[in-house]
Amino acid sequence: MIKLPSIPDKKYFSISEVSNLCRVKTHTLRFWEKEFDMLKPVTRRGNRRFYQKEDIQVVRNIRNLLYEEGLTISGAKKKISSKESDQQETFNKEFLLDDLEKILKEIKKVL
Repeated sequence: MIKLPSIPDKKYFSISEVSNLCRVKTHTLRFWEKEFDMLKPVTRRGNRRFYQKEDIQVVRNIRNLLYEEGLTISGAKKKISSKESDQQETFNKEFLLDDLEKILKEIKKVL
């Protein structure tokens, strides 16, 4: 599994930032928005997309299912819908890990 960069502590991310954080091209993100109902970034004037941390976790999960586990889009949709509660727990663990990494970095700075 590819080690993806940690998610910075901000509220909104542009599509290019999400592309870099998830190692997915921008046109792929736009396609996934059409295919996966749970991926709905906020759109502002000029139809600019702004993703939140939760959206980034969804993108990373989709990426894992498609690229790492080798599922098709329909297979990924089925797995997501059948195991939505399990995936929510995984999302929470990933958020927790990101937060712990940040706290550890802050502690190291103090020491």
